[in-house]
Amino acid sequence: MSITFDDIANIASWLFLVYGILICLGYLFSAIFSIFEIRDYKRSNNYKDEIALLQASELPPVSILAPAYNEGLNIVENVRSLLTINYPSFEIVIINDGSKDDTMQRLIEEYDLEKQDYLFHYFIKTKTIRGVYKSKNTAFKNLLVIDKENGGKADALNTGINVCSHDIICCIDVDCILEYDAMLKLIKPFLNDRKKVIASGGVIRVANSCVIEDGRIIEVRLPEKFVARVQVIEYFRAFLMGRMAWSRIDGLLLISGAFGMFDKQIAIEAGGYNHNTVGEDMELLVRMRRMMREKNIPYKVGFVPDPLCWTEVPQSWEILKRQRNRWTRGTAETLLLHKKMIFNPKYGVLGVLSTPFWLFFEWMAPLIEFSGTIFFIFLLWFGLISWKFFLTFLLVVYAFAVLFSITALFFEEYSFQQYKKPKYIFTLIGTAFLEPIVYHPFVMWAAVRGNWDLIIGKKSWGEMTRTGLSKSTKK
Repeated sequence: MSITFDDIANIASWLFLVYGILICLGYLFSAIFSIFEIRDYKRSNNYKDEIALLQASELPPVSILAPAYNEGLNIVENVRSLLTINYPSFEIVIINDGSKDDTMQRLIEEYDLEKQDYLFHYFIKTKTIRGVYKSKNTAFKNLLVIDKENGGKADALNTGINVCSHDIICCIDVDCILEYDAMLKLIKPFLNDRKKVIASGGVIRVANSCVIEDGRIIEVRLPEKFVARVQVIEYFRAFLMGRMAWSRIDGLLLISGAFGMFDKQIAIEAGGYNHNTVGEDMELLVRMRRMMREKNIPYKVGFVPDPLCWTEVPQSWEILKRQRNRWTRGTAETLLLHKKMIFNPKYGVLGVLSTPFWLFFEWMAPLIEFSGTIFFIFLLWFGLISWKFFLTFLLVVYAFAVLFSITALFFEEYSFQQYKKPKYIFTLIGTAFLEPIVYHPFVMWAAVRGNWDLIIGKKSWGEMTRTGLSKSTKK
């Protein structure tokens, strides 16, 4: 029995339909898990707990590692923010990764730094350190600045791990703005769990257009530009409806590189950050989890569903394209490096659910969507489109995408209510209607290009030019 062209077209159509249904089901279940996680967190955490924590003498000291490359525009403001963290014992380690601008000079001048003879061990191999600096001003006694040859973000973080003093490290993007109680909340998983906690992460928010004074968010504002504004909704979905669900079933594969806390010894045993991937944050956590599982050591990865950190997101289409290109390559590189885990029940939830989901619905999703677009054009060319079916399917997909984004917005209002003005909520709802038409196709294409760059062996991050948070938002 011969297979006709129509048969092939029908089979392909059903495969695309089944794939779409599976994605919708995955999102539906993540929403259900997330709402229970938010509810439980709101019931079990309150402000009094943080006051008690702050007064507790047994809180472990933390080393905060912040790589900086060409951050002269924001570096003074960012360090000022870090120095005012509400935590009893911490050190700030700024790693200047061979910046070409005035980052190092501004740090030296603003914080009265001088070069020190500083002893440390090379637990992880890194590029050469040119100098370690401390301030002559006792007000900045917990500030340490490392000047090193350029080696990339992963190499800079590994340098910080080698030099820092404490057993718990907190890795942060230097351009981020932390909530005043961020450290108190992020340390909680390390204190309250009977299993060994190897890492914890929290919710990241968009700082573009917010009012910032002395390294603190004074007023939360919605980004003025559409490109940044739509990422507010993206972050709602990713953190409030994605990572919270994975955290509930202990299947979290990613803690944001913008703000995450790790057990230093476990990170060193795992080999530190991998400088051969552009997705070093995801790859380190997966490698740490894999190592613990293979050693049969009970452990846990914590997640705090609180907005702890605010970061500047891309405001131009070009910078956004580079970022999503890099994210795609980082995801693919991590899954390829740890392909042994995929569908492997030996790794529990990670092997049976997490890695397959990331393979088919994160890495492969843009490729399948792009293939579906090509398939549609192919059917259109040969006059094989059932317009009634196609328009119905398109409307259902569009409605689901908008509804999912509005649900994420509801989760935000139910939980933390950062955007208090009614006009912000209505603007975000309008943005949710535009996102599938304007923004999503662009991000899909950036991911497709990321896969192509992966094939041809591109390794660079791409230049991430920043507008500067303090430039237009400070009163």
